[in-house]
Amino acid sequence: MTAPQPPKPAARADRVSLWRYARLFRQDILSAQPARLYRAWMAEFRTPFFRSFLVNEPALVKRLLKDSPEDFPKSDRIAEGLKPLLGQSVFLTNGAEWKRQRRIIDPAFEGGRLKDTYPAMRAAAEAMVARLRNRQGQVEIEAEASHVAADVIFRTLFSIPIEHEVAAEVFHRFRDYQRSQPILNLAAFVRLPGWMPRFFRRGTRRNAAVIRELIAQLTDERMRAIHAGQAPDDLATKIMTTRDPETGGAFDAAEMVDQVAIFFLAGHETSASALAWALYLVALYPEWQEVLSEEAKALEDDSFAAVSKLRRSRDVFREALRLYPPVPMMVREAACPARFRNRDVPTGSQMVLSPWHLHRHERLWDNPDGFDPSRWETPNGKQCQRDAYIPFSAGPRVCPGAGFAMVEGALILSMILRHFRVRTVAGREPIPAAHLTVRSKNGIWLEIVER
Repeated sequence: MTAPQPPKPAARADRVSLWRYARLFRQDILSAQPARLYRAWMAEFRTPFFRSFLVNEPALVKRLLKDSPEDFPKSDRIAEGLKPLLGQSVFLTNGAEWKRQRRIIDPAFEGGRLKDTYPAMRAAAEAMVARLRNRQGQVEIEAEASHVAADVIFRTLFSIPIEHEVAAEVFHRFRDYQRSQPILNLAAFVRLPGWMPRFFRRGTRRNAAVIRELIAQLTDERMRAIHAGQAPDDLATKIMTTRDPETGGAFDAAEMVDQVAIFFLAGHETSASALAWALYLVALYPEWQEVLSEEAKALEDDSFAAVSKLRRSRDVFREALRLYPPVPMMVREAACPARFRNRDVPTGSQMVLSPWHLHRHERLWDNPDGFDPSRWETPNGKQCQRDAYIPFSAGPRVCPGAGFAMVEGALILSMILRHFRVRTVAGREPIPAAHLTVRSKNGIWLEIVER
């Protein structure tokens, strides 16, 4: 019997009109791309309005992200769709401002802080197990993954559970926002004059405004608690009390709203996407969930030391990030002329890095579309992990919470499989599509059965 293949969206025809491409791109950026991108080292895309290059060759990816990042800053056109929510957060800024923000943020995510945040992560995971006990049967697991990931963020950032009134409202508003706003759209490639109005799908601006108002309540309350000497020792307090070692300045409450918004987006939305796909994959390959269930006995020890024993769970979570990278495409902009693979890259060109295609590249990976968590122990897997695996980006702009996310993902996945078996639901195979992250068009449905 042939092993099932993890779901993958069908590629479009190799050649389509610009109008057809724009329509496909608006519907879903993954299925709008041709199949040849899974083999190409580089592809050029020209229109009367912009010029872009999709880069897959590992040496060129390294050049963009690690060797010459200041020559290829994050494209400011990506901010067009995300500014209503993220303002001037570290996700969108460049240059000196971005460096200042990272100097303040990075200390909160250093290795020692993971141990401090672990009890809050574990409490959120235990709360999810309790919810699932009351919802056995067919469950839309993306919603449950979003719930627990948001719970982790609020517990670690503000020391409040998801049931807190403000946290719950942010969570519900954000669920509406993420379905209406793609991480990337075709309009992001076209430079518009500053006076021209930007158009968003219905409800996007309103939801972003309400989310920011709610986050402002939390940051204002925390600032007062810090000044009164009564603030808990969590991530928000750490970030709000850290001073830039070069300037001595710190984030004020208004700046903190921008940063909390990206922490919630990056720390909740991306983790939820990866966790949901990981659960679907172990349902598709039940032998792996039995391996993880056995390994999860290590969690009888409730200390942070237990995380080091969840090796196979980390491998499965890493494989889910490979097959379904939460952020499927990233865009940089050429700040100066360059030459890639004997082609001129003019200033202003949009340089597209696609974890979705790089992680499934047919000339790099063994069994690129297959689910194989054991690949990370093979020579090919180890080489590709170094050269062709960027779920958290790479170089100076690597996600500061990458270590946090890997601990969270392995822990929650293990905790769930310690208590439940998960099975696929006939007739409900998920179809990957890109919203703010890679989700399923109609959710991911699993049958949950207590062990």
